[in-house]
Amino acid sequence: MSETKEINSPIDEAVDRWTHETLEPTLRKHPETKKRFESVSLEEVDRLYTPADVAQLDFSDDISFPGEFPYTRGIHPTGYRGKLWTMRQFAGFSTPEETNARFKYLLKQGQTGLSVAYDLPTLMGYDADSLLSEGEVGKCGVAVSSLADMEVLFDEIPLEHVTVSQTINAPASVLLAMYLVVAEKQGADWKKISGTLQNDILKEYIAQKEWIYPIRPAMKLVIDTFEFCTEQVPRYNPVSVSGYHIREAGATAIQELAFTLRDGLEYVDWGLKAGLDLDRFVPRMSFFFNAHNDFFEEVAKYRAARRIWAREMRDRFGSTNERTLKLRFHTQTAGVSLTVQQPLNNIVRVAIQALAGVLGGTQSLHTDAYDEALSLPTDRAALIALRTQQIIAEETGVVNTIDPLGGSYFVEALTEKMEAGARDYFRKIDGMGGMVAAIEKGFPQREIQDSAYQYQKAVERGDQVIVGVNKYAIDNEENQVPTLVIDESVREHQVERLERTRASRDAGAVANSLEKLKQAAQKQENTMPATIEAVRAYATLGEICSALRDVYGIYEEPAF
Repeated sequence: MSETKEINSPIDEAVDRWTHETLEPTLRKHPETKKRFESVSLEEVDRLYTPADVAQLDFSDDISFPGEFPYTRGIHPTGYRGKLWTMRQFAGFSTPEETNARFKYLLKQGQTGLSVAYDLPTLMGYDADSLLSEGEVGKCGVAVSSLADMEVLFDEIPLEHVTVSQTINAPASVLLAMYLVVAEKQGADWKKISGTLQNDILKEYIAQKEWIYPIRPAMKLVIDTFEFCTEQVPRYNPVSVSGYHIREAGATAIQELAFTLRDGLEYVDWGLKAGLDLDRFVPRMSFFFNAHNDFFEEVAKYRAARRIWAREMRDRFGSTNERTLKLRFHTQTAGVSLTVQQPLNNIVRVAIQALAGVLGGTQSLHTDAYDEALSLPTDRAALIALRTQQIIAEETGVVNTIDPLGGSYFVEALTEKMEAGARDYFRKIDGMGGMVAAIEKGFPQREIQDSAYQYQKAVERGDQVIVGVNKYAIDNEENQVPTLVIDESVREHQVERLERTRASRDAGAVANSLEKLKQAAQKQENTMPATIEAVRAYATLGEICSALRDVYGIYEEPAF
């Protein structure tokens, strides 16, 4: 708290007395170690928080009870006492066969949901045999080029009964189509399938940079999945609005919060313009946040996210539907915080970050493996990451009460600060005409670039400590951590299956289906039915994306 604050209440008077009688004599003898104490986001943190810092908050309007508007304390009245968060470890590497084996291993170890990582060619809409795929097949995720690969990936995994999250964006509608056709072949009822498609194209232009088409037709593809899933796959989440990658690119906690929620509002706007029913499609939108190192900042961010979303749905869009007002989110610990130096330290970082996600009320959680700064995780590292969640759930007691940090002067004041900061960004973005227009102007990109630069300078000055890197480093450190190596034989394996698939399919049916897809795109029709038809004919990912490129063109980022 600032010592210059005007004295106008008994609390202020008490703080003033404490400052002069207790604090100042101590500071004269033992000065504090820094002139300015900052969060990971370089936001100043006051020495002390008291009731004066939350005096402007109204309990009913701002905090309330779990399961009640504005859901600051959580969307479920019983918190984790009724149901734990879903332990959804991100997995995907090499061939579909190897990833399928990893899925089964994790499920056997107590994981309660699957999350698929796709390799870079898949993320960019290229087949394994493309010249642009060389050196990348299976390296950062599993390689999927056609329905044949997807069938192997989910072999003996009952999709009607296991929730699956797919991290895929630019070609998300194609991978959704493959997933649904595999489920169909298993005899599953689409209306019973639950899971999540990341499908957040806005954050690609802001942060992750894995795009295919120009932004406006890409948004049309996202809305096509909204419309299709609302009617055909009603328990499935067609988008996970992702702040995770925004934060990984260097955003502050407030920027992650603001840009993620404003992306979500943009999808709502586009859905409504397409004629969708607000209270039918918005409840199937989910969110995806980062869990970084600053424990209290992260907890406050999650609490603020729920409050902001509830208020925006009510005040901006006029909804009174409880399911529309409730923000549901997945959390992943901060990959960018993991270090190559002293990699076992990452186990501690991940545990603290995961605890912040739990105390913030996440609905599902991925904990990074300690070796992920070096490679994709080994089985042993992935198991330790899963056990981290299980220990938090079973041994710490944090699930016994709901929102245990609620009422903390610091946490409530920080939650309020997060909301205020996010709303300031909302005003700027609304003034530009919305998030699509703001991205086209380069606004969020520049904001993140500046924050990343300022953080790096703070690390280089030593103001932000990274244990084992710029403090407590070990000279001549020997890294004895075993790593997972993906060799080029993966590409050969995938190309062989791709060639067999092309040789055995009906070429005429493929050509007809791709032509129908082009026509649907040209006529501004919903592209999902034609995409599913192409997938059923075993058209490849590259062929389908190429057909859409012929209609939409490709995106080239301007210089900002």
